[in-house]
Amino acid sequence: MTAPGLAGQTAGAHGTAGPSDTGVYLYGVARGLDPAALGDTTGVAGAPVRGVAAAGLTALVSTVRLAEYGEAALRANLEDLEWLEATARAHHDVVDRAAHAAPTAPVRIATIYRDDARVAEVLTDEGGRFTEVLDLIAGRSEWGVKAYADPALLRGDTGQDATDPGGGLAPGAEPPTGPAPAHTPGDASPGGVGTAYLRRRQQERRRRADAGRRVGEQADAVHAELADHAVASRHHPPQDPRLSGRDGTQILNVAYLLDEEQVEGFLAVTRAAAEKLAGIEVEVTGPWPPYSFIEPGEV
Repeated sequence: MTAPGLAGQTAGAHGTAGPSDTGVYLYGVARGLDPAALGDTTGVAGAPVRGVAAAGLTALVSTVRLAEYGEAALRANLEDLEWLEATARAHHDVVDRAAHAAPTAPVRIATIYRDDARVAEVLTDEGGRFTEVLDLIAGRSEWGVKAYADPALLRGDTGQDATDPGGGLAPGAEPPTGPAPAHTPGDASPGGVGTAYLRRRQQERRRRADAGRRVGEQADAVHAELADHAVASRHHPPQDPRLSGRDGTQILNVAYLLDEEQVEGFLAVTRAAAEKLAGIEVEVTGPWPPYSFIEPGEV
């Protein structure tokens, strides 16, 4: 899951720590949210979620233990994928529930403040910025598209070429070091076995490079077509295979911001792309709160 965030907002504790052993976890900021919409929603560590209102905005928060969410603890926990996934899911559930009821801007996961009073100060001080963000994302949703290429496709192992792996040495063969092999009778290759081996290696590299270029062009073409059906897009780095759980190589990881009326056409394009691209699997997720589009200048 993409870690949510708000521009300029970094994960960690904010404000001077007080004597309390607890802090306030901030999920997002909503406008026009009826607190009843939160119901019995629980957040990270199963804590109940409440609203902190100021400057016409509502911050979604819950109380957390600093032993787990303090600055030092977070440095370790954010490297723990199991902890990170559980926290991200809880964070998302809160934001998603609020976003279904009112425009809601997520903040970065594990953003901690000293207490509710400090959160209210932030709403007051940065109300204009939050309002600008909420104006931007209101009525829109984020959709994620990931594409995975079969490793054989990236190797160029397709069609008849698949029967020739490119001329690498067979298991047990001598490495290409030391004196050049002597030319033997019957070896038709100029320069003998060593030259033939180097030629095959060169051909293999060229084939892989050509295959990678073709796959890259296909990914670019898919993105260009999807971008035409979206308000904006944001490329993300390839996802860690431990998180994706996929064997294929991720060649596309893009978030798209859509108006509601764009969704049907956008999904039709993704389906068509998935059907026509042999060896490339296209995955679509959404709708999500617009985690990737909370900087006004991005759209």
